[in-house]
Amino acid sequence: MGKNILLVDDAAFMRMMLRDILTKNGYEIVGEAENGAKALERYKELSPDLVIMDITMPEVDGIEAVRNIIQYDKDAKIVMCSAMGQQAMVIEAIQAGAKDFIVKPFQAERAIEAVRKVIG
Repeated sequence: MGKNILLVDDAAFMRMMLRDILTKNGYEIVGEAENGAKALERYKELSPDLVIMDITMPEVDGIEAVRNIIQYDKDAKIVMCSAMGQQAMVIEAIQAGAKDFIVKPFQAERAIEAVRKVIG
C-alpha cells in the first residue's frame, strides 16, 4: 500500500491515536502538524497522498488550512476530523474542498473507511 499521510491536529494525543490506527493498516505517516499554518508548510514539503485535518485549531483553523492547501494544490486530498456537534463546520470544510470527515473520538473502522474511500 504505502500511502503517505500528513496528520494535522493540535492535540498530540489525537495524532498519536490516528497514527496508531493508520500504521496498523499499512499507511505511512510522513509528517505531523499542530495547526493550519504548519499544515500548509508541511504539505508543500512532503506532498502527502492525504491530509487528515482537525477543524478546531489555534492560529489557522482546519477550514482555512483546507482552503490554503487546495489553493496551492487543487488535487489535494483532505479528510477532516471534528468533535461531535460540528456539522455546520464539516459542511463548510467539504465546501472548502475536503473529501470526507471522521468524528472524534475516532473509531478505527470509520477512519480506515474514510482513508480508503479517498486514496485507496
